[in-house]
Amino acid sequence: MMSSKLQQCPIPLNLVTRHDAVRAFCKRLLHDGPDTVEELFDRHIVKKVKSMDGEEDELLNRRRLTSTRREALSLYRDILRATRFFMWPDSRGVLWRDVLRANARKEFEEARFESDPEIVTRLLIGGREAVESALDKLVEKQKQQIDKERSGGDQR
Repeated sequence: MMSSKLQQCPIPLNLVTRHDAVRAFCKRLLHDGPDTVEELFDRHIVKKVKSMDGEEDELLNRRRLTSTRREALSLYRDILRATRFFMWPDSRGVLWRDVLRANARKEFEEARFESDPEIVTRLLIGGREAVESALDKLVEKQKQQIDKERSGGDQR
């Protein structure tokens, strides 16, 4: 058994039998480390293992979809919550709350079957920023209205 492993050593066998130092060096190489550069790479480089039937890939894809689905539902709920503050009518007499909810529903329905993760992420980020921006503007306008009412009350 030992001789078969020693034969794999790149040093000729007749030199190994003559020199104990070379034998020890060769044994260390054979037993403590890889024999070839390819074996070194095989041991230390992580390879992407492809599953035979793609079940792992499908599971990973489902997790991503579930995550983005959860984020989309969370965004939709946040939009519905935020629209509660828009209680004044537009020029047609329809409450802004109802207009905003209808538009949000329409946007979500249009993007319902989008499968590209990059586009879905962009839509989610854009929607989140739009909700935050609308609420920030609403808060700013309400502060201005309160300041206006306070300053108007001081003049009386």
